[in-house]
Amino acid sequence: MVSFSHRMEKVTGSAIREIFALLARPGMISFAGGNPNPKTFPCEDVAAITAELMETCGGAVLQYGGTAGLPALQESVCAYAERKGIRAAPEDVVILSGSSQGIDLVAKILLNEGDAVLTEAPTFLGALQTFRTYGAEPAGVAMDDDGMVMEDLEQKLQSTGAKLIYTIPSFQNPTGRTLPLARRKRMVELAKRYGALILEDDPYGDLRYAGQDVLPVYALDESGETVIHLGSFSKIISPGLRVGFAIGDRRILRKLVIAKQGVDVHTSNLSQAIVDAFIRSGRLWPHIKACRAFYARQRDAMLEAIERYLRGKIRYTRPDGGIFLWASLNEGEDALALFQKAVEANVAFVPGTHFFPDLSGKNTLRLNFSMCSPEMIEEGIRRLAGLM
Repeated sequence: MVSFSHRMEKVTGSAIREIFALLARPGMISFAGGNPNPKTFPCEDVAAITAELMETCGGAVLQYGGTAGLPALQESVCAYAERKGIRAAPEDVVILSGSSQGIDLVAKILLNEGDAVLTEAPTFLGALQTFRTYGAEPAGVAMDDDGMVMEDLEQKLQSTGAKLIYTIPSFQNPTGRTLPLARRKRMVELAKRYGALILEDDPYGDLRYAGQDVLPVYALDESGETVIHLGSFSKIISPGLRVGFAIGDRRILRKLVIAKQGVDVHTSNLSQAIVDAFIRSGRLWPHIKACRAFYARQRDAMLEAIERYLRGKIRYTRPDGGIFLWASLNEGEDALALFQKAVEANVAFVPGTHFFPDLSGKNTLRLNFSMCSPEMIEEGIRRLAGLM
């Protein structure tokens, strides 16, 4: 008889991954996942870069490497981050196997059993699972149309004594909302006042289709000691390469590197070298521009379909970027029940309750617009409208 650790008792499988099992059904239209569209992957560039790397330095990139990452990529990350308003030295950067690894490593080095972690309500399901794995207790902070409500954040900091605030401030998963600059500044102020760290998760920040860029939370922390910034190349180059990064205080990063050594030794050197070469080639920012144009058309197709078929039936966000929008049914209606009917009609989404620390939000749902064609988006929304 297998005896599992106590810390796994509160951890369940990902509802989204379980939904994926339904997606192989013929004719299924899926708004459930969060994958970038393969049409945006720079396959030819990656193939050419890989061939050149194998010819010029194959022995090096196929060898073991330093846990903190390739020095060349650390430098490239600094240049990339500077365009977003972040000033960092290579010593302030650790390369990760996807930014999700950063959530896990930060939780590992900071959290004890029973510690409170404050998150947006709703928030990224993977983060909730990770925090619970380490015995922490996620607590939701209220959101409005502009993201996390700072008054509620202060109240929760006072009542829970939380040492960590987890936020996705730009095009948040699952709501698509973006935290305004004033609230970002206030979050830093509150974190300093109550002795908490901010874990800023920013995998979608480059995918802006409307409005003005907002400085990352990290850039607003003059001390450099209050915010850990997580970034990723998954949505703008390739998720399969598994390359992300953390920028933060060097004392924290030293502990993070020690924790990473026991997990994967280091992120794939070949993947790191591919990303570094792509950045240095000057192709990254033109590629991001093309990704923005592609996903803007996807978003517009979903918004237009919702306006055509679901006007007055749901409330929904109109995100300025990212790959998700968030919808609410009328109070008292059940998105889980709608999901069961939707699957029978070969259309899938994620019921919103899974994204809340307390499993509230029974009338909410997340819709992803990155993967389906505009024609399939319209058909899927039409099917949902028929069910409602």
